[in-house]
Amino acid sequence: MTAASVYPVRVDARLDPHLSRWLWLVKWVLTIPHYLVLVFLWIAFVVVSVAAFFAILFTGRYPRPIFEFNVGVMRWTWRVNYYAYSALGTDQYPPFTLAEVPDFPAQLHVPYPEHLSRGLVLVKWWLLALPHLLIVGILVGGGTWLAFNSDTDNYSWTGGGLIGLLVFIAAIVLAVTGRYPHGLYDFILGLNRWVLRVSAYVSLMTDAYPPFRLDTGGKDPATAVITPTA
Repeated sequence: MTAASVYPVRVDARLDPHLSRWLWLVKWVLTIPHYLVLVFLWIAFVVVSVAAFFAILFTGRYPRPIFEFNVGVMRWTWRVNYYAYSALGTDQYPPFTLAEVPDFPAQLHVPYPEHLSRGLVLVKWWLLALPHLLIVGILVGGGTWLAFNSDTDNYSWTGGGLIGLLVFIAAIVLAVTGRYPHGLYDFILGLNRWVLRVSAYVSLMTDAYPPFRLDTGGKDPATAVITPTA
C-alpha cells in the first residue's frame, strides 16, 4: 500500500476480545448522556462550519480553532457510535471529551489542511459529494441526521440502513456464541470508514475526494503506511 493510494482521513478501531453477550441490549440507555451533549455540539458544529465556509472562500484557509473543534465533535461521535449501534466493537465506555484518547479502541485522525481550494468550497459539499451522499444514505439509512442547512451537510449516524442491519446480525451472533464474527466486523468497519471519510469531505476538512473503495478492517490503510508492520 503506497501513500498515493490512501486517504488522509484515518479511521482506526480494534475489536474488544471479550465483549459482553448482553450489554448491547442496554447501550441505548447508557449512551443517552452522550447524545444529549452531542446534540448541542453538532448545533455548534453547524454554526462554526458556516464561518469556516466563508473563511475558506475568502482566504483559502480553515480557521485552526474551528477545525480542531469540528474534528473533536466527529471524533467524539465516532467513539460513541463505535461503542453503540454503528459497530458494538467495544464495551469500554466512551469518554466525554473532544480530545484524542489514545487508549480508546476507536480513533479518528484528520490532518489539518494548510490550504484549501477557494473554488471547490462552493461545490464539493453538495454537488461533488452527491454520489457519495447517495451511498451514505443507503449505509446509514434511518440513522439520526443531527444537522443540515444550506451551507453545509454534517451528520451523525446511530445505527440504521445497511450498517444497522449488519450490526444487529453481529449482536445476535454475539448473544448466541459469545463471539463477534471477525469477517462481519471488518466489513462493518469498512462501511463506517466510508461514512466518516465523506463526513470530513462535506465538512470542508479536505479537498481530497473520497475514494469509491471499501477499506475493510480495523486498521486504516493510511495508518498502515505511517506505521508499517514488520
